[in-house]
This record gives sequence, C-alpha cells and structure tokens, in this order.
Amino acid sequence: MFRLAHISDVHLGPLPDISYRELASKRMVGYVNWHRNRRHSLHDGIVASITNDIKAHNADHLAVTGDLVNLALDAELEMARLWLETLGDPNDVSVVPGNHDAYVPGAFGKCCRAWQRWMTGDDQTTPVSRETFPYLRVRGNVALIGVTSARASAPFMASGYFKSGQAARLRAILDKTREAGLFRVVMIHHPPIRAAVPQHKRLLGIGRFQRVMLRHGAELVIHGHSHLPSLFHVQGPSGPIPVIGVAATGQAPGGAKPAAQWNMFEIGGRKNHWSLKLIRRGLTGLSMPPVELQSIDLVHAPAPVVETVTVES
Repeated sequence: MFRLAHISDVHLGPLPDISYRELASKRMVGYVNWHRNRRHSLHDGIVASITNDIKAHNADHLAVTGDLVNLALDAELEMARLWLETLGDPNDVSVVPGNHDAYVPGAFGKCCRAWQRWMTGDDQTTPVSRETFPYLRVRGNVALIGVTSARASAPFMASGYFKSGQAARLRAILDKTREAGLFRVVMIHHPPIRAAVPQHKRLLGIGRFQRVMLRHGAELVIHGHSHLPSLFHVQGPSGPIPVIGVAATGQAPGGAKPAAQWNMFEIGGRKNHWSLKLIRRGLTGLSMPPVELQSIDLVHAPAPVVETVTVES
C-alpha cells in the first residue's frame, strides 16, 4: 500500500514588505486582493495544523500542486523554500507551480531555481525549467508525473497553459510508465476540467490534455486552483480517470470556500488490478485538529459523470 498525501494553494503569508517598483505590475491587483480578502481567510497556523496531521498519518509521499505564494515576490519564494524544507526530504515531496507562483513575467524561472529540489525528476541532470516538465519520479510502484500549467497572465486573469511541447513529453512518459506497470499520478495546478472553475481561471489547452488522457491514460489526476474538494472524471483508454481537487491548505473556517483540507490516496494492487481509496481530512473549526470528512473507494464508486472531449485525427 502506497499512501500519497495531497495539498494545494497554500498561499503562505503574511506578505513581506513590497516596494512601489514591485507593485508597478499585475501585483497591484493581487496586493489589493490580499489586503481586502485573502489575509482575513488564509492563516499560517492552519497550514501548520494540516501539515502536522499529514505527518501524523505517515504518508509515503506528499504532492503539493501549486500556489505556494501570493505575488511571487523574491522574499516569498525564499520563504516558501524554507517552508518546503520543513515538510521532509525533497525526495519525499513533489511540487508543481501554480499561477500565483508565476504571477508576473520572470517569476516562473525564479520559482524553478528556488524550488528545484522538489521539482526534479529522478534521472534529470539539467536545471529545472519549463522544458523539464513534465518530470517523473518513481516511488515504489507509483509514477509521480509533475506537469506545469503556470504562466504569468493578464490582470484579473488566472489562466493556465498546457501546450503541445509539454503534451508530447507527457505522452512519452505515460507510455513508458504504463509499460513498466506503474500506477500513474499526474500532478497539475489548474483543473483539466471545463466545469471546475470560471472561464477566466481555466486551463488553456483542456482539450489537448484530455486527448492525451484518452489515448495514453493515467490512473489518477490531482490538481489545485479551485480551492474546492472536487471529484471529476475524464475518459481514458480503459475507462474513466478520476480528477481530484482539494480545498486550499491555509483556508480558515467560515469563509466562502471550504476550510483547509488535505487528501490521502491509498494505492494498492498491481497493473490492471489497482485499488484506490480517497480519504479527505480537514478542519471543521478554528480550534479543532483535522478530522476525517469523507472516504471514497474510487475503483468501486458509482458510475461517474465523465467530461467528454472531441478526438481530433
């Protein structure tokens, strides 16, 4: 049994001091949003409560699917690096960046350099960059495949991107790991589902991603971005593939979105005979430790609704 923990949208705070020069960009919008909304609902103490609960449950690996920071300031990226070090050995923690980690032009490269130990594939010898995604880590009989959808976008937009070059690399990794008989987990920040978020927050390239899944398959897709504990499916070559979201790691109870949660996936079995159980744990009150909120056998669950995609020749 392999136990994979999943968190997302940590949005570590508080914001460090910021200069007028740094605000002369899309960061002005995010800065105002932080002070009006996010700083009241996102708390470091809650993040600590969630990560302590993960450690108490002895997960074999932790996946962090993006938005570790808010405005991608240099000081934030360094703070996130120090926080990642508290989670455990980088070999046991895998990260993919989110749109807030690539908030302005140039930020993506900086987060790749700051967090490269958590975003490097097993056989990778080159520095982390856009071209090294997807990366592959194999742990036991599980293949952890890190896809990036992060890219700077216009003010009031939070779009993600999945382009043809990364799609080709993902196809090759999925085929290789299928032939090796591995359980394939694809990690991405933006949900590859049209119904998951409003249009201005969607992944550009959803159809391309879903066609990769349809033709090459995976056993599980996990994401963040929506701040919701969601369950969707896309079609794979052998049936529906679960696509799982999670509530924001730092979200306080009483807000518009669900309070902080984390997912535990219990993966067992072997090729063509996998077992997969989802356990959601999270907060129900500010003073309470996380509790189990839901448990789902994803292999034997009722027939899912599958988002369909047109297959192009």
